[in-house]
Amino acid sequence: MDTRFPLTLAQQIAAAQDWWREAGVDHDFADATEVWLREPEEEAPDTPVRPPIAMPVAEPVAKRPVIGGDQAQWPQTLEAFAEWWLAEPSLDIGGARPRIAPRGAAGASLMVLVPEPEAEDAETLLSGARGRLLSSFLRAAGIDPAEVYLASALARHTPAADWPALKADGLGAVTLHHIALAKPRRVIAFGRDILPLFGHDPAQNPAFLRNINHQGASFPLLAERSLDFLLARPNARAGFWQRWLDWTDGSN
Repeated sequence: MDTRFPLTLAQQIAAAQDWWREAGVDHDFADATEVWLREPEEEAPDTPVRPPIAMPVAEPVAKRPVIGGDQAQWPQTLEAFAEWWLAEPSLDIGGARPRIAPRGAAGASLMVLVPEPEAEDAETLLSGARGRLLSSFLRAAGIDPAEVYLASALARHTPAADWPALKADGLGAVTLHHIALAKPRRVIAFGRDILPLFGHDPAQNPAFLRNINHQGASFPLLAERSLDFLLARPNARAGFWQRWLDWTDGSN
């Protein structure tokens, strides 16, 4: 019969200590050192807070003025248009040469439209070498110069003009309004740069553009290479003459 009494927790601890003491162990060792007296830790200095980098604010892109301005204020007669052509600020994209007015009367049998005045033009449109070539053509075709309306898409001689930008800024609408006021029986447009002003896709053959349609009116169109191109190439002039005959069926 087991007459032992259970030991309390304190008795169990004391018995364990007596056990190890009798075994000759009176210290506890560990491989890892323990620092009992620690130096007080220095507080880390506050990290300076960098001010937020101010992102540059994008300046609003200035809206480019529409060429011609408010269409409600556009002239409604050809005579008023000629004065407006020389005075309206939005029609002037800058340059050293003067502005040159169109010449001729409304209802002409033929309207000749060129991209810009010649570099030699001082007062009269097409008064240089290109104008002389055009005069030779009109004589050969038997057309009275008084029956021709001469106009340009730009008011002054402008080398290296940005035609896509000019179209985007409204030059096409001004050109179509000009043609509508002139009311010609036919139109010859010299220079492929101005064809997109009539809505022509530059990827298409200019021969596909046969008419200028605007506000219910339609004007037969002959789209030709520039007068510069024809001036430099006699063979090209022969081709132009043949296209003219085909377009008019040999008549004026």
